[in-house]
Amino acid sequence: MSNPTHDAAAPAAITVRAAEIGVAILIALGAVVVIVSNYQIGAGWAPDGPEAGYFPLRIGALIFLACLMVLWQALRTPNDAVFVTWPQLKQVAVILVPLTVYVALIAFLGIYVASAIFIAGFMLAIGKFAWWRAVLTGVVINVVLFWIFEMQFRVPLPKGPLEAAFGF
Repeated sequence: MSNPTHDAAAPAAITVRAAEIGVAILIALGAVVVIVSNYQIGAGWAPDGPEAGYFPLRIGALIFLACLMVLWQALRTPNDAVFVTWPQLKQVAVILVPLTVYVALIAFLGIYVASAIFIAGFMLAIGKFAWWRAVLTGVVINVVLFWIFEMQFRVPLPKGPLEAAFGF
């Protein structure tokens, strides 16, 4: 998993051109969100100076213009070089898919239970640890984190039904 070189025999999953176009469009969409949201909160000049959205709106506009330039350059210059191969994309998916599931589980199970499952799952699937070590590590780490954030620092983090059952 640590070999970053391109495998000449592996087919391209994504070309450089496709990556540039995709990233330009995604970042441009984010810039539009920044522009619209800051326009709604006020992006003008008030009697006492700039409103809250003044500078963020302009930064969003600059980012949007930069995305248009990247998109234009990618569309006019064919670059079919390999950006990532299928085996490399699989390595990314091994991390990205469980991470996405973890983030989704936080809303339903709370951060501590979701984190315990995430840690134990990675220890089992990637690290090939014994099941009892994986479960013990996931639980202990999250009990310590709960004690630090909830009891010592009094920083409330997303909780789920298990914490509610214990009265937190």
